[in-house]
Amino acid sequence: MRVLTIAGVALIAASLVTPTTQANEQLFVSICSYVKADDKSRLRKKLKEGRLTLRNIYTDLKCNGDNLLQTAYKAGANETGEYIVKRVSKKALAESKVWDWANANGHSASPISAVLKGKLGL
Repeated sequence: MRVLTIAGVALIAASLVTPTTQANEQLFVSICSYVKADDKSRLRKKLKEGRLTLRNIYTDLKCNGDNLLQTAYKAGANETGEYIVKRVSKKALAESKVWDWANANGHSASPISAVLKGKLGL
């Protein structure tokens, strides 16, 4: 009887983990697509719905291998990129070396770079 109870609890726990993981994956896909589309209002709404902050997810969330700011640069999503810079900590931005990446990839004249330069004190 005890083995049956443990197996039942394990089955219930496994079923609870899968939808949450799928929901988080869909949430992150949505965040990436809103950054690419330069849709700041939908990005803010999705973050609020997911109870997330850019400060907490910036270092871990990757969109096709790029961080959120690199994604914004590549998509020309200036409004969203500036929003990301304003919401992410100076330390996280410096550690991601996004300034060096932007300069090396021809984005130094971007409006995002102006905000980033001001935040980093360069």
